[in-house]
Amino acid sequence: MEIELLQPLNESGRYDTVLLTDYAWPDVELERAIVQEAGFKLVAGPSSPLPAQAIEELCREHRPSAILTCWAEVSGAAIDASPELRVVARLGVGLDNIAVAHATSRGVLVTNVPDYCIEEVSDHALAMVLAWTRGVAVFDREVKRGRWDPASARLRRLAALTCGVIGYGRTGQRTVAKLQAFGPRLLVSDPAPREVAGVSFTDLDTLLAQSDVVIVHAPLTEQTRHLIDSQRVARMKPGALLVNVSRGGIVDTNAVAAGLASGLLGGACLDVLESEPEVPEALRAQPGALITPHVAFSSDVSLLELRRRACEEVVRVLRGQAPHFPCNRPVLRDETTSNKDRHE
Repeated sequence: MEIELLQPLNESGRYDTVLLTDYAWPDVELERAIVQEAGFKLVAGPSSPLPAQAIEELCREHRPSAILTCWAEVSGAAIDASPELRVVARLGVGLDNIAVAHATSRGVLVTNVPDYCIEEVSDHALAMVLAWTRGVAVFDREVKRGRWDPASARLRRLAALTCGVIGYGRTGQRTVAKLQAFGPRLLVSDPAPREVAGVSFTDLDTLLAQSDVVIVHAPLTEQTRHLIDSQRVARMKPGALLVNVSRGGIVDTNAVAAGLASGLLGGACLDVLESEPEVPEALRAQPGALITPHVAFSSDVSLLELRRRACEEVVRVLRGQAPHFPCNRPVLRDETTSNKDRHE
């Protein structure tokens, strides 16, 4: 029989509960072990993310002190339904599925694990580029269909190409470093240009017009949603490859499908889609599309690191310690209470 080691009741007369909304791995034994060893209770939702309203219902039912979320939406209503909530911890990097501003206004910390999958995502981007330059995926399909035609090859030397990287954060930097080993010309577009040996920083339109390969490494914000739309696809170098391993909403899927259909784009390698897990028929019909199911972050090492570090952040906050990777600066409830006491 499983024994839960729970700490004493909190100020509300309840045990601190950690709600795990969803997860992208076979079980939650690691999460349960870390949370329960720290003296808290873990409640896990299903592996596939529930709709926002269902998450809100879970919050009303369990009144969690902490929420761990992978892809499920943690809305303002879910935060309001959790009066004892102290932290929402993202099992990942991006925060577009969390109502961060609302959490901040309610004194709730938001955390993430910003660097757990830098190697995996940059490897995935490079793998997609090499699959395109060497025709790996296309020829695999053709040979399995019984067509053996080496004369049809239209392959490319990566060293002779120009590669453009949109976003020069942690992962963008690693992708650039790995590309440098292959010797292409490298362009980068980033809000904070800098001096980097072997790299030319430029504006987005110039990058699109000159790059044979365009790799997206940007966060999804209101400013970057559909950053790559039909107008920007039209500005790309004819026959270029578009790679997106960041967030689906950054790229207009319909614009990419149209670009492939017209021949304007030479290929599109997408690990993320704005409609995922649904793949539009217009995109599936394009032989130049190489699609993976949002797995660029995943490896045996990265998943264990992600799960452990996200849970440890929750434990730190529930113990009254500062998180290692805070993503907002709320006025915490303890601070609010202390300030009130000082003025009374």
